[in-house]
Amino acid sequence: MGSSSLLLLCVSLFSFIPITHQFQSSQTQVLLQLSKQLEYPKSMEVWDKHRQDICYSPSSPQLTILCQDNSITEMKVMGDKPRKISEFDGCAIPNQTLSEVFSIDSLVTTLSRLTNLRVLSLVSMGIWGPLPDKFHRLHSLEILDLSSNFLFGSIPPKISTMERLQTLTLDGNFFNDTVPDWLDSLSNLTFLSLKGNKLKGTFPSSICRIKTLAVLALSQNKVSGKLPDMDSLTNLHVLDLRENQLDSELPILPKRLVTVLLSKNSFSGEIPQQFDELVQLQHLDLSFNFLQGTPPAALFSLPSISYLNLASNMLSGSLPYHLTCGSVLGFVDISTNRLTGGLPSCLTSASDSRAVKFGGNCLSVDPQHQHLETYCKEVHKKSSQNGSKENGVLIAVIGGIIVVVVVVLLPYGFLVLCRRYCQWRASEQQLMPKALPENSASGFSSEILANARFISQATILGTQGLPACRLFSLEELKEATNNFDQSAFIGEGSMGKLYKGKLENGTYIAIRCLALFKRYSIRNLKLRLDLLSKLQHPHLVCLLGHCIDTGGQDDNNVHGVFLVYEYMHKGNFRTHLSEDSPEKGLIWSERLAVLIGIAKAVHFLHTGMIPGCFNNQLKTNNILVDEHQIAKLSDYGLSIITEEIENFEAKGEGQKWQITKLQDDVYSFGFILLEALVGPLVSGRGEALLINEMASIGNQDNRRRIVDPIVFTTCSQESLSVVISITNKCISPESTSRPSFEDVLWNLQYAAQVQATMDGEQK
Repeated sequence: MGSSSLLLLCVSLFSFIPITHQFQSSQTQVLLQLSKQLEYPKSMEVWDKHRQDICYSPSSPQLTILCQDNSITEMKVMGDKPRKISEFDGCAIPNQTLSEVFSIDSLVTTLSRLTNLRVLSLVSMGIWGPLPDKFHRLHSLEILDLSSNFLFGSIPPKISTMERLQTLTLDGNFFNDTVPDWLDSLSNLTFLSLKGNKLKGTFPSSICRIKTLAVLALSQNKVSGKLPDMDSLTNLHVLDLRENQLDSELPILPKRLVTVLLSKNSFSGEIPQQFDELVQLQHLDLSFNFLQGTPPAALFSLPSISYLNLASNMLSGSLPYHLTCGSVLGFVDISTNRLTGGLPSCLTSASDSRAVKFGGNCLSVDPQHQHLETYCKEVHKKSSQNGSKENGVLIAVIGGIIVVVVVVLLPYGFLVLCRRYCQWRASEQQLMPKALPENSASGFSSEILANARFISQATILGTQGLPACRLFSLEELKEATNNFDQSAFIGEGSMGKLYKGKLENGTYIAIRCLALFKRYSIRNLKLRLDLLSKLQHPHLVCLLGHCIDTGGQDDNNVHGVFLVYEYMHKGNFRTHLSEDSPEKGLIWSERLAVLIGIAKAVHFLHTGMIPGCFNNQLKTNNILVDEHQIAKLSDYGLSIITEEIENFEAKGEGQKWQITKLQDDVYSFGFILLEALVGPLVSGRGEALLINEMASIGNQDNRRRIVDPIVFTTCSQESLSVVISITNKCISPESTSRPSFEDVLWNLQYAAQVQATMDGEQK
């Protein structure tokens, strides 16, 4: 009996081994086939070395394979082809998409052979084409992420049969059909993100029947029409519908929302009183719409609200002086509306506890950046009267046509209507405050417009809702600094001395006394200052104005130039990395937020004008942090004033010059990344030594020795690896080996996403 049992056991073992091996081999063959179809991306090269133990191959930020019972259950691949274009005609693009021979249909067929696959992430792989209807064959999927590819057409309806799907992320593609109306068939869906596509049509009401939905993101599409009431989505925490074409009144929202982003649409009407019930709301952005009425006072006192943006609407009336602000409210923007009266005490700009923007209204404070109160009332009156006048004219014209039936009256009636409409539009546009006269619709001086190298629509993006740049008198600056007293002196650099000042209205400012190494005429200098004033971005220290000192003599002689900036109370980024003040030390996720903000600002400087603005003094001392840990770059764009701007294109050297300047900024930003990883670069810890150490930082022991302890104890190792990798590329001695700023920004955002996932799991 014993020998029979032993024999049976041996037979079982021998029969099990080849079955397991055969199953493992089939999985390996599928992965190798996928690598071939995806045209052998670098991230998949590790599979060639681990063909026999694919389930135990090492993970990295670019590649993760997880198995269960020798069957692949999770596959995440990060490619090196992030989407860099805004339009796509559906054909392969060299060096951006996969080649012309790529077949997405064959790719999906191969993927369907991984029958137990629960997580699939193929990001920035260059995948292009319409998503095949057969995608539903991946019936085991719970998480699907195909972001930053070149998919177009419609989202296949048969995906509605994938009942296990919990996360659907298709951001940054070119889907151009309507938003699917079958999404409520996905009964387990908790995370839906279709941002940055070309989706159109109305918002499907079926979405409001997905009871499990926690995150809904459809921003940067072309969704139009009415937004239905959404109070049935009782589990919804994040609603992001920015930059669409929605034009209804604001709907009723679910009470558990934490983040609501509805900016840059055409929402109208008043802000519903129901918003008072959103007690968990932390971040509300309703800017750049057509909202009217007086903002509900309760919005400012919601218990969890920390960010409130109501800028660039048509809000009117006055806020109560004794308005109560929530204890964690750190940012408020009510600028460019039609508000009158005084500014409530809890919103005074003199407060250090919160940032408040209120320019472009008719408030009784800060008159330099406000309209007269009568102006807001006149605009409101004109807006209501013009509608009735236009209707009256229209009725008269129609009546004339019916009674007289004279064809010649048609163009006359049309002319009357157009004239009234243009007058109304002109009155609306006057709501935007302008402290400096402009000679063109674009805001540039005519002399600059004559030089086509400077034309760029991107320069206007940061100007709306921010304080207008104005002229300061030298007497005003002397009064603000007590005649530039030593007690107001902050520091000195290659660009000149820096002073702290306080204006008559209580606003703190920073004044850069610019050191000019070249003599300019007043006209030339004003043109350059005018151009510098156009560089406005949320992560650039705001330039409030300037002063040109002529010494009270000949206007053609410039004795000094003073640049006036907003004052940042929390010092520079380096002080928040210093070992000397660990109580100020930023944890890893906070450092990533700073780095992403500055990377966005530098990318704007490179693309916001032609030629781009380079040599931007990129160092940790020039990254300033406000009381809400929002980072802003200072001393940017000074090359516009301090350097010669020549016509390099005419010499045939424009491309070479631009690339050189770009890679210099990338290199400098690399050392900002390095300091964020290891702490401030002090004497005795040279750059060359650190560069050599960074080459060996892949080892866990070396990381623990080199990386700042605060970073090492608060980071996800995967997130840290992504930043280490991009840092090494930025500080490469060979400028041609350095990445683009788009790549830098993309990697930082991915690292932040990975870190946020880990932080969420630990809560």
